[in-house]
Amino acid sequence: MCIIFVVMKRPLAFRLRPTSLDDVIGQEDLVGSQGFLRKSVENKTPISFILFGEPGTGKTTIAECYANAMGAKYYRINATSSNKKDLVDAINDSKNYECPILIIDEIHRLNKDKQDILLPALEDGTVYLIGATTANPYISINKAIRSRCHLLEVKKLSVDQLEVGLKKAITSPKGLNNQINIDEDSIRYIAKQSNGDFRFALNYLEIIDVTYKNEEINLEKVKKVIKVPNSGIDNDEDGHYDAVSALQKSIRGGDVNAALFYASRLLAAGDLDSLTRRLLVTAYEDIGIANPQACMRTKIAIESAYDVGLPEAIIPISVAIVDLALSPKSKAAYMGMARAMEINQDLPIDVLDYLRYTPVNVSEDEKYPYDMPDVWPHLQYLPDIIKNQKFFIINKDAESSYEKFLNEQYKKHLSMIRSKDIKQMKKLYGKKAK
Repeated sequence: MCIIFVVMKRPLAFRLRPTSLDDVIGQEDLVGSQGFLRKSVENKTPISFILFGEPGTGKTTIAECYANAMGAKYYRINATSSNKKDLVDAINDSKNYECPILIIDEIHRLNKDKQDILLPALEDGTVYLIGATTANPYISINKAIRSRCHLLEVKKLSVDQLEVGLKKAITSPKGLNNQINIDEDSIRYIAKQSNGDFRFALNYLEIIDVTYKNEEINLEKVKKVIKVPNSGIDNDEDGHYDAVSALQKSIRGGDVNAALFYASRLLAAGDLDSLTRRLLVTAYEDIGIANPQACMRTKIAIESAYDVGLPEAIIPISVAIVDLALSPKSKAAYMGMARAMEINQDLPIDVLDYLRYTPVNVSEDEKYPYDMPDVWPHLQYLPDIIKNQKFFIINKDAESSYEKFLNEQYKKHLSMIRSKDIKQMKKLYGKKAK
């Protein structure tokens, strides 16, 4: 009996994974000669940081290269799939090493139990933390963790940078070792279609190599393989983003015909994800409180689109587009939130004592009156430094009866005299709820 063992190659993207900062493509602000992480390594000063950016930009790779450059023992866990024991074991073992590093993938998904384990170790320097996330860290990362880390954006690679990386993959002994005959136009095309995602580019290069082994590869052959570009970008490098932008502007301007046209471009590329995401954003940003029901109908239409899939998905999507384009518009709610976020970024302010979840050092008379609804409208809710700030500004051109109703309610509440003197407010307005 003869047993034949077949040695399988690792994927191209895995074989070419950088092991040092010098091997990283792009990200000059981080790993270039004057980059922040490069300087940290040169000065032998380890830091905790969170890398955020889109998939395929090299966040985890940069984390591991940084740890290697520091000569540090490092541990890697995933916030979703790793359990508390994995985290505890890593932290306990790290105590045996100098300046150990803990790399956490998908750190935005770290639950409270794991945060409670991690924070003391981070605080006393038991470990240095490197987090990686595709989410916005200013919103998704726990404030206690965020305050102990530098936030570093990992940007999508440019077409030129992707070309450099692809050519290295073609020539590298770890890569294709010059065993592929592919022209410049084809390499450029792969780079354009990859939308800044180097992993996507390498995966397609590998597929093309397997498909046309020992053949001369030209642009026509490459296009037969890459039929759906990454994230639905079309052949023009900026075409995808232009179509998404034009779609929202057309809906905002009430041009239903233009909105249908630009949506059809995205659907033709099979990019249902970008289209539905933009429709939902447009609904709440541009229509908002002028027609909240249209926002709900859009959500239902999107769910229906995914239930039936393409090509039938165009049916519910077309209904949502017409509905949004011809609906009254209002950005008042969104603009109010934008103003509030701007204040929060520039001026961190604590919550008033009596509004805290578990207030301390507050007498019974000064505690929030849960059982006195008549008192609620007379209390001050904003901190003193911004107590007169108006984030929500009435849309004077409101068309819908619903938005006009909300505006009247807003005016009524603005006329209320509000106070922090809860004891006095209880005396004046306090009636216990029955």
